[in-house]
Amino acid sequence: MKKLNFLLLALLLSVVPALQSCDDNDGYSLGDFAIDWATVRVAGGDAYSLTGDTWGTLWPGATAIPGYKPTDGQRVVAYFNPLGDNWEGYDHVVKVEYLRNVLTKQVEELTPENEAEFGNDPVLIYKGNMWISGGYLNVIFCQNLPAKEKHRISLVRPSSLVDDREDGYFHLELRYNTYGDTTGRWVNGVVSFNLNSLKADGMDMKGIKVKLNSIENGENVEVVFDVKEQPTPESAKQASLSEEVKVK
Repeated sequence: MKKLNFLLLALLLSVVPALQSCDDNDGYSLGDFAIDWATVRVAGGDAYSLTGDTWGTLWPGATAIPGYKPTDGQRVVAYFNPLGDNWEGYDHVVKVEYLRNVLTKQVEELTPENEAEFGNDPVLIYKGNMWISGGYLNVIFCQNLPAKEKHRISLVRPSSLVDDREDGYFHLELRYNTYGDTTGRWVNGVVSFNLNSLKADGMDMKGIKVKLNSIENGENVEVVFDVKEQPTPESAKQASLSEEVKVK
């Protein structure tokens, strides 16, 4: 790793005086740039830290988005410059360049009474664009944009399968509802589902199985995740994510 040169060190000290405690051997240059999927942790007021799926805990010692309003547990795609390592209990101190909020949802219970609201319209997800990291099932999907009403995307657990764990997997379904409103314009959308609410009553579960209605592969596609955490795919870090997406 490159050592901090004099100009960079002066800049960092003017912005973040406490960086003097960083180890010089862990310095970075202004050209260093990183992308990570992360979870926001509110530290009080508008102060926050990030827990990156790859980079670990991050403290924003400087920011290019001073008006950002943090919500605890919000998932984001974080774009940042690393400034130093092992800072005040955090793995890294960084300059935040941009945070792209990701729709963040819980696993919901599917019952005969609410099944119509969740819908089961076909969804387009390319291979590698669904993975587990940070305690979340993360999904990049292609949305056929609506004209008016937001679509709904949900990860549900059928109530009839709550106790069906004979194979050692949580059985879930990814549900999509267009409400019959599409325009033919396609963009990439993102969502993260919090898996921490899944309880196995002390059982050692192997992972999750997610059933979905796929535009390309049919109605009863099942995707198996045998591990709790996976590396964030490089394609996901580089994916073009539209701000036009309309989903709830």
